[in-house]
Amino acid sequence: MPRFIIERNIPGAGRLSPEELQAISQKSCGVLSDMGPQIQWRESYVTDDKVYCVYLAPDEETVREHARRGGFPADAVNRVMTVIDPTTAD
Repeated sequence: MPRFIIERNIPGAGRLSPEELQAISQKSCGVLSDMGPQIQWRESYVTDDKVYCVYLAPDEETVREHARRGGFPADAVNRVMTVIDPTTAD
């Protein structure tokens, strides 16, 4: 299944409390449950003013539908074409 990186502009994201992050996670998981197994949340990275999420989904529109249903921004949705790491240099 294709992998996507979603950039969410959320001012102050890095200052969200554990309880606020939990509530956001619960909302996302509820929407994912309603949408079925064709979309999966892998992980997210929280920075000062943005959250970068990694999702598996059949297409960009499915990712954007999740964002709409959850009320989350999806300022950029980019399909991952390949993954490299230090072993790629070998």
